[in-house]
Amino acid sequence: MAGVVEQRSIDVVPDDERHGSAVSQFTLWLGANLQITAVITGALAVVFGANAFWSLIGLLLGNLLGGAVMALHSAQGPRLGLPQMITSRAQFGVRGAVVPLALVIVMYIGFFASGSVLAGQAVGELTHLGETPGIVLFAAVTAVAAAVGYRLIHTLGKIAGLVCALAFVYLGIRLVQRADLGALLADHHFGLPVFLLAVSLSASWQLAFGPYVADYSRYLPRHTSARATFWWTLSGSVLGSQWSMTFGALAAAAAPAAFVGHEVGYIVGLGGAGLIASCLYFVIALGKLTINILNTYGGFMSLVTSVSGFRGQRTLSPRGRSAYIAGIMVAGTAVALLGKDSFLTSFKDFLLFLLTFFTPWSAINLVDYYLISKERYDIPALSDPAGRYGAWNVRALTVYLLGVLAQLPFLATHFYTGPLVAPLGGADISWLVGLAVPAVLYWLAARRDTARTVVPGPRQEEPSPAGPGG
Repeated sequence: MAGVVEQRSIDVVPDDERHGSAVSQFTLWLGANLQITAVITGALAVVFGANAFWSLIGLLLGNLLGGAVMALHSAQGPRLGLPQMITSRAQFGVRGAVVPLALVIVMYIGFFASGSVLAGQAVGELTHLGETPGIVLFAAVTAVAAAVGYRLIHTLGKIAGLVCALAFVYLGIRLVQRADLGALLADHHFGLPVFLLAVSLSASWQLAFGPYVADYSRYLPRHTSARATFWWTLSGSVLGSQWSMTFGALAAAAAPAAFVGHEVGYIVGLGGAGLIASCLYFVIALGKLTINILNTYGGFMSLVTSVSGFRGQRTLSPRGRSAYIAGIMVAGTAVALLGKDSFLTSFKDFLLFLLTFFTPWSAINLVDYYLISKERYDIPALSDPAGRYGAWNVRALTVYLLGVLAQLPFLATHFYTGPLVAPLGGADISWLVGLAVPAVLYWLAARRDTARTVVPGPRQEEPSPAGPGG
C-alpha cells in the first residue's frame, strides 16, 4: 500500500522515484476532458449565438491556443520535479507567490463545487439517493482518491479515457441518428463576436489547467523529452476537450430547448433507458470524478505551497496531507450544496472571471522559465525567503497587477462588462490581452536582473536528496 499512496507533496521528486513516460500525459488529459462540463462549455458557443459550423472551428482554435500554453507548463514537470505553483516563487518571491496562489485555491474549490453539482445529479440518479446525498457521496470519493495521489490519478485517467471515449462514440452515433448533421453545419454565416466567444470559451477552459498541470508530470524521469511532454499533453487535452465540446455544440444546435438546462437528462435520454441509462449516469460521474480529483489535488498542492511559504515547511506528514485534502473537500461540498439550485449560471461566470487572474500568472511564469531563467531554477532558494528569489518580488507583483487591470476593458461577464467590449461587437478577448501585456512587461523588467535569474553551476537545478515527506 505504501507504494500506492503518495508520500510527497511540494518537495522535489528525486530521480530514483521517477517513473513512467510522456504518453501518460495523453491518457490523463484525454480522460480529464471527456466529461460533461466540457460538453456544456461547447454548447455555450451555440447558446450565445454562433452557428454550429463556426462554433466548432472557434472551439478548435481556442483549444489549440490555450492548450499550447497549458502544455508549456506541463513540460516543466520532468525538468524540475516540482508541483506547478511552487515555481511561482521564482517570479513573485517565496511569500509573494501567495497572491496568485490564493486565487488558484478559490478557483479550484469552485471547480470542485461545480463538478460536484453535475456529478451529484448523476450519482443521485444512479444510487436512487437523490441529488444532495449524491453530491456528498461524490465529494467523499473524490477526497479519498486525491489522498491516494499521483499513481491512482493516472490510473483513473486511463480508465476514464477508455470508458468515456466509448460512451461518447455511442452518444455521437445516437445524436447523428436524431439530427441532420448536414443541416446543422449548413449555415456558414460568420459573425466575429460570437466566433471570438467560442475561441475564448475553449481557450479559457485550457488555461484553467495551467496552475496545476505540472503536478501530474513531475514524476516523469528527468531525461523525458520536454518536446514529448508538450505534445502528448497538448494532444490529449485538445482531443478530449474538442471531442466533448463538439458533441455539446451539435446537441445545443439540434435540440436547444431539450438540451440547455437539462444536460444530464438529455445525454442519458439520448442514449436510452434502463441499463444503458444507468451506464451513462456512471460515465458522467466517472468523467467528473477524474477532473474533480485533479481540482482537489491541485487545490491541496496550492494550499500547502501557500502555507509553507510562511512556515518554511518542505515536507508534509500523511496526517497533514489528509487534513489539507479534507479542508478542500469540505469547502467545495459546502459551496456545491449552498448553490446547487442556481449554481451553473451565476457561479460559472464567477469562475470565468477568476480566470482573468491566471492568464497574467501563466504569461509571467512561462516567460521567466523559458526566456529569463532558461529552464534552470535554484531549487533550494525556492524555500528560502532570504535566498536568491527573496520573500516578495514587488516588480513581478506589479507586472501581475498591470496584467489583470489591462484585461478589464475587454472582459465580458454577466456581472461586469468592460467599455471596449461593445466596440468589439460583444467579443471577450481579455485572455489574449492577459497573456500578451504581462509577458512583454515581465520580459522587459526581468531580463536585466541577472543576480536573480542566472543560476551558477551546471547541476544547481538538481533536486536535493531529501527523503519523502513526513
